[in-house]
Amino acid sequence: MQIYKIFRTAEWQAFKAAGKTLGAPVDLKDGYIHFSTAEQVAETAAKHFADEDALVLVAFESDAMGAALKWEPSRGGALFPHLYRDLMLSEALWHRALPLGRDGHDFPKALA
Repeated sequence: MQIYKIFRTAEWQAFKAAGKTLGAPVDLKDGYIHFSTAEQVAETAAKHFADEDALVLVAFESDAMGAALKWEPSRGGALFPHLYRDLMLSEALWHRALPLGRDGHDFPKALA
């Protein structure tokens, strides 16, 4: 299953330069890297990145992350994927710009 991480441009650039990341400030504070499923990612963008433009959406394969990926309850009891280790750039399947449109962020038409 593909899971998704939203990066601010500076976070994405730092991730690309280092080849790995422990995530954004919220990830560092919480002690794990937050991801969303295809069904959750638009709500994540609306809740945490509502007025932010120049974002990058990155896809990862959940099964490739091994035991360090835990599915834990969050908003309304829904299970969200949380990674308890460095995220490696080599694990990224693809990335796309996630621009802010008139009605929210403009996601790719089909997310797996």
